[in-house]
Amino acid sequence: MTSPRCLQARYMADTFYTNAGCTLVALNPFKPVPQLYSPELMREYHAAPQPQKLKPHIFTVGEQTYRNVKSLIEPVNQSIIVSGESGAGKTWTSRCLMKFYAVVAASPTSWDSHKIAERIEQRILNSNPVMEAFGNACTLRNNNSSRFGKFIQLQLNSAQQMTGAAVQTYLLEKTRVACQASSERNFHIFYQMCKGASADERLQWHLPKGAAFSWLPNSERTLEEDCFEVTREAMLHLGIETPTQNNVFKVLAGLLHLGNIRFADSEDEAQPCQLMDDAKCSVRTSALLLLLPEDPLLETLRIRTIRAGRQQQVFRKPCSRAECDTRRDCLAKLVYSRLFDWLVSVINSSICADPSSWSTFIGLLDVYGFESFPHNSLEQLCINYANEKLQQHFVAHYLRAQQEEYTVEGLEWSFVNYQDNQTCLDLIEGSPLSICSLINEECRLNRPSSAAQLQTRIESALAGRPCLGHNKLSREPSFIVVHYAGPVRYHTAGLVEKNKDPIPPELTRLLQQSQDPVLKVLFPTDPEEKSQEEQGQSRAPVLTVVSKFKASLEQLLQVLHRTTPHYIRCIKPNGQGQAQTFLREEVLSQLEACGLVETIHISAAGFPIRVSHQNFVERYELLRRLRPRTSPGPCSLSLDEGRSEWSPHTEEAALQPLLQDILRTLPALTQAAAIPGDPAEAMPAPVYCGRTKVFMTDSMLELLERGRAQVLEQCARCIQGGWRRHQHRKQERQRRAAVLIQAAVRSWLSRKHIQRLHTAAMVIQRAWQRWRIRMACLASKELDGVEEKHLSQAPHSPSSFPLPQAQTRLLGAIIRLWPLGLVLANAAVGVRGFQRKLVVWACLQLPVGSPSTYTIQTAQQEQAGVMSIRALPQGSIRFHCRKSPLRYADICPEPSPYSVTGFNQILLERHRLSHP
Repeated sequence: MTSPRCLQARYMADTFYTNAGCTLVALNPFKPVPQLYSPELMREYHAAPQPQKLKPHIFTVGEQTYRNVKSLIEPVNQSIIVSGESGAGKTWTSRCLMKFYAVVAASPTSWDSHKIAERIEQRILNSNPVMEAFGNACTLRNNNSSRFGKFIQLQLNSAQQMTGAAVQTYLLEKTRVACQASSERNFHIFYQMCKGASADERLQWHLPKGAAFSWLPNSERTLEEDCFEVTREAMLHLGIETPTQNNVFKVLAGLLHLGNIRFADSEDEAQPCQLMDDAKCSVRTSALLLLLPEDPLLETLRIRTIRAGRQQQVFRKPCSRAECDTRRDCLAKLVYSRLFDWLVSVINSSICADPSSWSTFIGLLDVYGFESFPHNSLEQLCINYANEKLQQHFVAHYLRAQQEEYTVEGLEWSFVNYQDNQTCLDLIEGSPLSICSLINEECRLNRPSSAAQLQTRIESALAGRPCLGHNKLSREPSFIVVHYAGPVRYHTAGLVEKNKDPIPPELTRLLQQSQDPVLKVLFPTDPEEKSQEEQGQSRAPVLTVVSKFKASLEQLLQVLHRTTPHYIRCIKPNGQGQAQTFLREEVLSQLEACGLVETIHISAAGFPIRVSHQNFVERYELLRRLRPRTSPGPCSLSLDEGRSEWSPHTEEAALQPLLQDILRTLPALTQAAAIPGDPAEAMPAPVYCGRTKVFMTDSMLELLERGRAQVLEQCARCIQGGWRRHQHRKQERQRRAAVLIQAAVRSWLSRKHIQRLHTAAMVIQRAWQRWRIRMACLASKELDGVEEKHLSQAPHSPSSFPLPQAQTRLLGAIIRLWPLGLVLANAAVGVRGFQRKLVVWACLQLPVGSPSTYTIQTAQQEQAGVMSIRALPQGSIRFHCRKSPLRYADICPEPSPYSVTGFNQILLERHRLSHP
């Protein structure tokens, strides 16, 4: 439900759009939000299967209208009505919608049509800055307030491609050119010229820096809209060339200088008013810029021409100071209004397509919002009158249609009383007597109008009307109209004159004498009109401003009635234009003014939730899982079976069993939602099945959504359990695979390490074996050389003799039994000298072939002997003898063939033997 509290919560969360029935509520953020209107977001809404399921947005409304055109369902033509107070963001919303249609409706395939679409798109978008510059102004409530209404017709061909557009405007507030309220500004284009013109253009247009113009108040303020280059570039894209632009701006500069013309009261009524001292230069500059003769210009402003009598005699009467000011203002308003209409015609000629090239359209209505100022005149009366008509259209389309829907669907419904503004419309435009008719009648009377007299006539003629109020405390003549958005007090002073909008013919003839190309186009010479004036046939009744506006408004409403309307209500969160500031009272008053309060009231009193049978089944079919299925009846169909029966072309009869099956779950949901221990019985479910829709309340929708969430939670838990089981199994398989991979890797690494060690050991062994063999060879060669040398050089001593074969065998046995031989060799008694020598020689392993080369001394000869033998468990046997003089023999690693194991080390302790 759309309430100020709900809107405030969404506004503070930067959610600026909310749906309220068929209306989109748009809050003005008062700050730039570029990502909210990006082309990517436009394409997202355009490509979405169901844009209404996305977040509420103006693109949702734009896409819905575009799809309605493509569906060709009557009425095919669409319209979007953007309404709201001044400053609520209507102009920005309309601009964004035009950009959206330019993106989604301009996508042809061929290159030529693509170029045409690009041109149309660019010109449609360029029409915005031009119309805003010439038609918008800064007001008390909005810096970019539209001072005119416009209806943009986007034209589409049979392929739903944009081929052109047309713009229709309503009631330009031309009085702003010559009269601005306090703290307000003139139209943007005047400020753009004064701030953005180059030095040469300032000289050409006589706009020096710092120049003061009475029609240019608050020029020191700088707004975002004061961008002259954007306006000029947009005009260039619309086909307005640079020379034509310069002529237009020269005319506007002439109007600014025209506003500086001041008149002084004349002492003699028969003499025209004199100019102020500083006004002569302004007359000369204005005439120069408008290319008008100076003297006729001044004469037309100060002297009035009157035609009277049957002969149409011409009388020239000097005007008073007030009349001179009025004629000056009338001249400026006439030129500016004609210039604005000419710009609209140029835009239409640039963007409008041939009638044969388009078949459907999307209308975009941007009208001024409801206005209530301290001083309200004819402009505010027309603006509020238009808002009343649009509100009635909204009431007729939505509020009445919503109640009639219950009757069509077969619901018993007691109609809710809502605020109908027909009484207010009868007061303003009713027949035979109304405010508009009385004002028009005052204009037709050939007598001066009095503000007090008009007030008295309105109060007496319309007495008893419920929407007419009185303010007896007001000193100024006025009347009060109670609009749907609130009461507004209108001042009657100047009301009739504005409604007449008199244009003295001499002003028109003066402007027709201009040599300016633009003024020649705006004021062409019409020979027929001139002849009629000469013949006195120009007394035909002239349409008043109210009559013209009423006729154009009726034409607009006829167009809207032939289209499918869509509503966007722009809301202003605060009156100061500050971001992140939300004032509930102001927002509530705007909601009441927009008719949304009545919408909420009717929705809350009845069934605000209305869902088609198809959508209801699609969303809540899974609630059938909550019912216990005991019998295979039609109500116990499985979810898959229900889905298999569903198709877009399912007949209404086929949906009824599914609907009834879903609705049977409601009692169980109601009991489950009941508070335990509550004595109140469960109320019946507030839901009703119509012929094509299911109607329910918010509580029922909450209950259904809760049950749906419960089923989804069960499904989610089931899915999560299966997923966790799958993940656990997957992780277990991965763990086992990792273990196998790790074992294989470790095995492979171990094998590689062992292989490297084995290879290294083989290398070391081969090196060691080579070194050992080499040392052995060197030792053998060295020993062989020594032996040969000793054998060849040693003399044969008498005591040396060859050993017989028996002794050689004995020598081998003695060597093998070396411990015994050692003992025998060192024995002092009982052993012969030769045998002792032989044992010592064998134990020392002297070369066998030449025993005579060595001198063996026994212990007796050396007077020493071995007293004892000790065995130490440390390594192999070694003798304490002198080191061999050979280089390699003592380090040869080859073991001796006669090496003895069993004792690690034998130490011989020597002692000197004593003689017997």
